[in-house]
Amino acid sequence: MKAVQVTGYGDVSKLSLVEIPIPEPKENEVLIKVKACAINNTEIWMREGAYGTDSKSGWRPEGVQFPRTPGSDITGKVVKAGKLVEASIVGKDVVLFPFISSGEEGYEHIADDMSFIGSEYDGGYAEYVVWPAELCFDMPLSSYSESAVFSVSGLTAWHMVNQIQAQPGETVIVTGANGGVGSLNVQIASKVFGAKVIAITGDLENQERIKELGATHVLSYKSDTLSEDILELNGGPVDSVLDVVGDALFSISLQVLKNGGKFCISGSAGGQHTNFDFRTLYLKHITMYGSVLGTRAEFKDMLKAISEGKIKPVIDKIFPLDKAREAQVYFKNKGKLGKILLLPQE
Repeated sequence: MKAVQVTGYGDVSKLSLVEIPIPEPKENEVLIKVKACAINNTEIWMREGAYGTDSKSGWRPEGVQFPRTPGSDITGKVVKAGKLVEASIVGKDVVLFPFISSGEEGYEHIADDMSFIGSEYDGGYAEYVVWPAELCFDMPLSSYSESAVFSVSGLTAWHMVNQIQAQPGETVIVTGANGGVGSLNVQIASKVFGAKVIAITGDLENQERIKELGATHVLSYKSDTLSEDILELNGGPVDSVLDVVGDALFSISLQVLKNGGKFCISGSAGGQHTNFDFRTLYLKHITMYGSVLGTRAEFKDMLKAISEGKIKPVIDKIFPLDKAREAQVYFKNKGKLGKILLLPQE
């Protein structure tokens, strides 16, 4: 089969298109013919070594074992089952829950042995992938491409909104609102949890589409008066911030939060380090959450909301598998709205 492998830490030159054997499913696994795989920040940061030192970077302390096939937002058709798996699963269209762990129900995402498909296991930048049968769920939509955009970004966004317990009548700031996680934060916070959303993005060319996703207001982080703009639009401080940017908007986020407000971060595309005055945290009684992925129960709730039409797929551009380098370069461009997809060619 064709697959794209990361051969080491570095730039996109570390992505190589190769021919390798089709994997065999173990007794509790299934073999899936990949139909679509969306791109996430996580596989780019994994390649770039952003999760640790240059020699050991990944979700696990030992770092990534190269070569590794990235890709964690995967949909496809089950074509073979391991000997302990019900044969009736063969032929099903599935979406993959993106990690394995021994954590108890509700705590799977914070277990020490949490291992990610596309980082600790070979992922979806390939024509076939193997994965435990119990982590393969029915696709929420009939389209492989549309169903592939939710797994990591959607689960991360759902968990973020769930952590802050957004409520109807509350106002939530969503940073990076044009990206994969951000655009889903907008939808989930507004259309599932009923909150008012103020979306922050770079350029305002997509503001009408972001409003269609559920944002009440769309502002640019380039504004010199962003804090004042937020407070004026909301008639005062906001209840919560859902952040994927990090340093670039951290100070403003804390400024506009109300006393007792909540700040939840799941990414740091605008800088991984910041200056932080602890007095802001304790004098305003701010609660802070670090957030990555979520639980199986949240994944199921998300799939249900998607199937009911409460959350819609947002796709920016589609690339063939053999253009993975170009796709990752494009992914890092500013101004896109929604997800980037890789499709194996039939």
